[in-house]
Amino acid sequence: MLILLPPSEGKTAPRRGAPLALDSLSHPALNPTRERVLDTLVTLCSGDAEHAASVLEVGSTQLDLVTANARLREAPTGRADAIYTGVLYDHLDAGGLSAAAKRRASSRLAVVSSVFGLVRPGDRVPAYRLSGQTSLPGLGPVASAWRPVLGEAVAAQVGRGLVVDLRSSVYAGFWRPGKDAGDVDPRTRVATVRVLHEQGGKRKVVSHFNKATKGRIVRALLEDGADPTTPARLAEALRDLGWAVEVGEPGAQGTRLDVVVTEL
Repeated sequence: MLILLPPSEGKTAPRRGAPLALDSLSHPALNPTRERVLDTLVTLCSGDAEHAASVLEVGSTQLDLVTANARLREAPTGRADAIYTGVLYDHLDAGGLSAAAKRRASSRLAVVSSVFGLVRPGDRVPAYRLSGQTSLPGLGPVASAWRPVLGEAVAAQVGRGLVVDLRSSVYAGFWRPGKDAGDVDPRTRVATVRVLHEQGGKRKVVSHFNKATKGRIVRALLEDGADPTTPARLAEALRDLGWAVEVGEPGAQGTRLDVVVTEL
């Protein structure tokens, strides 16, 4: 099983650590694209800061993010599972996992990154600011840069297992199962998860519930050790862990599982 996570917009910048070494990251086949994105981003942020901020869609009070991007190759790095923050990652609480769950996380989790493509929890990366919907001068949309190569990396990591796709809509464009490179059949080997908040007989998607529940689901799966190989078996595993789950029909993006919650 491979669980694909979206990155967080906010990141914890490490105070110390070795500088970035692309050769040390997992999925070395992605390094040529990593180099292209890094070079383009560093060049942009080393020039006119106001222009770079406009491209990155950060405010004039956040020019420190532009400065940090300009220094990405020299900046200290940290484990990816400590760099990414936010609601999903707070509820996943990677640092608080048991030893066995941490071992499972090292092979079963991957974050889809605008700069690095696909990173595992133990990959050492610097904090950066680059949204998945950004178009960089001379490179174009970030998603378009990753689309030709990311599928093969996903296929290599998941093997013959199940992809549990928890990406947000922005990062879903980085790899489209069944359309882009890779041999993962979306109709049988991809499950997407949507969290619905039910209140007063009505259901709706609420961002906080969605992110928090996904973090808890990932944590529970890692602690439990379940390794489902089909969307139906994933639904069974989640029900065993206490969630109410409804299974949709297989589609072009995979089989959607609706997890229905009434409270956090």
